[in-house]
Amino acid sequence: MASVKKQVMGGAEAAPRPAPAGKDRTLSDQVYETILSMILSGEIPVGAKLPSEHMMSDELNVSRPVLRQALKQLRENGVVVSKQGSGSYVQKRPETAAMRLAPVGSIADIQRTFEFRAAIEGEAAYLAAERRTKENLASLRATLEALDACIRNGELGVELDEAFHEEICEAAGNRYFAAARVSIKPNILMGLNLTRNLSLTKPQERMELVQQEHYAVLKALEAGDQDGARAAMRAHVENARNRVFKG
Repeated sequence: MASVKKQVMGGAEAAPRPAPAGKDRTLSDQVYETILSMILSGEIPVGAKLPSEHMMSDELNVSRPVLRQALKQLRENGVVVSKQGSGSYVQKRPETAAMRLAPVGSIADIQRTFEFRAAIEGEAAYLAAERRTKENLASLRATLEALDACIRNGELGVELDEAFHEEICEAAGNRYFAAARVSIKPNILMGLNLTRNLSLTKPQERMELVQQEHYAVLKALEAGDQDGARAAMRAHVENARNRVFKG
């Protein structure tokens, strides 16, 4: 764990470090990304037991509450698992390409963006199922058909993916849904680029799975199924998060 301290504190042997903490970045974010990068690199292998909280907080030069917050996020990602009376173990390694594709220091922000989107867009889909017009539905279907062509051609389709989600917020008939997404659009696009780039590195079935989730949302909207639309949208956003952080 000595190298962990060098990464956080800026030692000569440090790996690329997260961006400096600002008003939207906490020290726990930095600790989270440092431990995650060590797991992704194999420095802490799958199945390995993490050092004690006392040892880790000392090596990282952070308080135990800060460390616990970072470990909590790793547990929520399914990367680390705690065993009663035994300690914390590395359960799985996320997509190694994630750290190459995402800017250094952005992983924690991408996590929060997915959480925000699941909540906001789930409710937008719920209202859109009641308020959507025939024109809304026609536009959404045309967007998905254009995405179908992207998949066939091996193209990324980030703009179309984003357009689909924007159109649902518009169909909800409440401008604040769209405004909320606009306020974090750079983060959303970063996440979309990451997830779709990762999907391109997998068999085509993975991109098709993402598209099936889109169509599940559209089907619920067409049926006027508000609960179904909310559930389908939340599942889609949460699945996108899992594809990055749970491998």
